[in-house]
Amino acid sequence: MATTTKIRPRALVRASGGPRYAVALAVDALGTGLLRPFLLLYGVTVLRLSAPATGVAMTVGIVVGLVCMPAVGRWLDRGARSTVVAASMLVRVFGVALLLATPAGHVWLFGAAALFLGIGNQAWPAAHAALVATVAHGRERDAALAASRALRNAGLGVGALIATVCLAGGTTALQALAAVTGLAYLAAAALAWSVRLHARPAAAPTGGSAEESGKDGGAEDKAEESGKSSAKGKADEPAPRMPALLAANVIYVFCLNVPEIALPLVLVTQLHASPVWSAAIFVANTVLVVTLQVPVTVALSRFPRRTVLAFSGVVLAVSYLGFLAATSLDHALGAPAVAAVSVVCTIGEIIYAGSATALVTALAPPGVLGRTLARFELSTGFGLAVSPAVITALAPHGPAALWGSLTAATLLSAFAVTA
Repeated sequence: MATTTKIRPRALVRASGGPRYAVALAVDALGTGLLRPFLLLYGVTVLRLSAPATGVAMTVGIVVGLVCMPAVGRWLDRGARSTVVAASMLVRVFGVALLLATPAGHVWLFGAAALFLGIGNQAWPAAHAALVATVAHGRERDAALAASRALRNAGLGVGALIATVCLAGGTTALQALAAVTGLAYLAAAALAWSVRLHARPAAAPTGGSAEESGKDGGAEDKAEESGKSSAKGKADEPAPRMPALLAANVIYVFCLNVPEIALPLVLVTQLHASPVWSAAIFVANTVLVVTLQVPVTVALSRFPRRTVLAFSGVVLAVSYLGFLAATSLDHALGAPAVAAVSVVCTIGEIIYAGSATALVTALAPPGVLGRTLARFELSTGFGLAVSPAVITALAPHGPAALWGSLTAATLLSAFAVTA
């Protein structure tokens, strides 16, 4: 199908890998929500590590975990799909087991646990996108990727909510949450592996040239898809480099850390607002992503993916300027204004998430889909890793330094995407 004009839940489930795979995604997301937001707290309270040591260990784990991506890409290009997804979940089981086995005060074992959790977290998005790209094509694939993101955010939100309620139990509760997370990863891995999906490494998708021509998107969308429709899928062909797109993506992914890092930092340190505002913004972000990710992606499917991705950068830049204006207000009005502007930022995030991976899968010839997605995930992981340091370094220099820099960099990235 060239354009997904209606949201059909059953069709989306099939396009996303089928019912068992959807359950695997939900279980995996629920388990991730139980532990990942509180991993720093686990290191500080359960293992009695210092906050800086815990943070450094987590950051190193994420960054070193990116090293696995070239191998993941090559594995995907040999045709593996559900096996790679299951492996990304299983490696996190090992990470949780290491976490539970780490004695108090042992930062290196905690770092090793963070490393295996990081490997799984970095490998999963590329493996998942490759699986969906094998099952669905064209705009149906875009909608399926959006539906998966909505489902995952719902699972993460529910898991985090359950964990928040359980935190009153102290260190014992945190250890129990980690154990349940490991079991959830194990169950999700078994479900994902049972899908038994494998792609022919050198075969283009059936009907690719018809479905992928992007009739709804005009000449630009056809250009995006021409590589896939005409590629022979040779295993030894190089993956497209996409330097401008990958560099722009590093800046784009800053938006994913704005609700979790930048806004709480601004609200508490600059506006002296109650932490309740930060929690409300985070909940609103999750609800908006869950409810709007698919409808927004479907509504924008009439436009070329590259144009939509550039537009998301403009929306994000406008929201950053809105945050700059909101922080200039007095304390009574500043927090509500930041909360209102955060809705615009979330809309930009939704547009970005619905177009970025979809564009990369459209640009990638079938024979190098895995390596292309791995390169894209490298840029995403790098952006997520450096954005907390950049945001926290800019914030002390005032709102203009933080939001002005983000605005300029994001607009430049939007221009680079269209160039």
